Amino acid sequence: MRSRLATSTLAVALLLTAVAAAAARLSPEERLAKAIEGRSAGEPVKCIMLRDIRSTQIIDKTAIIYDTLGGTLYVNHPKAGAAFLHDDAVLVTDTHSSQLCNIDIVKLVDPTSKMLTGSVGLGDFVPYTKPKPEAKR
Repeated sequence: MRSRLATSTLAVALLLTAVAAAAARLSPEERLAKAIEGRSAGEPVKCIMLRDIRSTQIIDKTAIIYDTLGGTLYVNHPKAGAAFLHDDAVLVTDTHSSQLCNIDIVKLVDPTSKMLTGSVGLGDFVPYTKPKPEAKR
């Protein structure tokens, strides 16, 4: 019984490792496409409310995805400094209003050394929303 459980646990661990390795092989553009899959792009906006941001995801050297209340994903392709974007970086935002806007600069910090690794000048925020379910008749 123990050997069967150990074998099953090992199989699950190997499967999870394989899935993680496959995800790591995706190009930044493929990772971005996967993140917004099934969503429609809206008109770009200049600012988003800070209080609405639930989480962020950095797409290496490409974009920052802001997941907001209500399920809208805002994709920001920085105007400057995209080369500093790394998947494991920590975003440090210092704004003087309740909004994050396309004129703001976001700093990036290495999570291990806590050292500044660069900064990016934000661009417009493109909203991506899921289609609304059709009403039942």
